[in-house]
Amino acid sequence: MSLIGVHCTASCTGSTLRMADIDRYHRSLDWRGCGYHYVIPTDDAIERGRPKMLIGAHCKNHNSHSIGVAYVGGLTADGKTPCDTRMKAQKSALERLLNKLHKRYPKALIVGNSDLDPHKLCCSGFDVVSEYRKSL
Repeated sequence: MSLIGVHCTASCTGSTLRMADIDRYHRSLDWRGCGYHYVIPTDDAIERGRPKMLIGAHCKNHNSHSIGVAYVGGLTADGKTPCDTRMKAQKSALERLLNKLHKRYPKALIVGNSDLDPHKLCCSGFDVVSEYRKSL
C-alpha cells in the first residue's frame, strides 16, 4: 500500500451511521459493499468494512494502492457546511487505527481525500497531512 486515505462520510454532526449502514447504501449503488476498509462511528469503535485484500471504492484513481478509512460526520447540523465534526472518541479511534496501519505499511502516506481528489475539497473536513505528520 502506498496510501492510507482518510475520508468523512459527509453526514451531519452526531450521525448514528455505522459501517453496516454504509455497506447497505453502497450495495444499493451496485457496489460490492462498503467502499471503505474501515469506518469510525461517533463512539470509539473501529469497524471493518471491505477486507483489505480487496480493492476499495473510496478515491477515484487511487483505490488500487490505498486503504480507505472514513469517520462518520464531516458536515454541520445543516447538512451542507463542511466541518471537522470528529468527536473526542473518534479522534482517539482514528489515531489508534492510523498508528496500527502505519506500522503495517510504514512507507504509506497518510492523506485526506481532498489531497487526492480536487473535486472533494471538503473531505475529510480537516488537514490530515498536518495533523498526523508529527504524531505518527
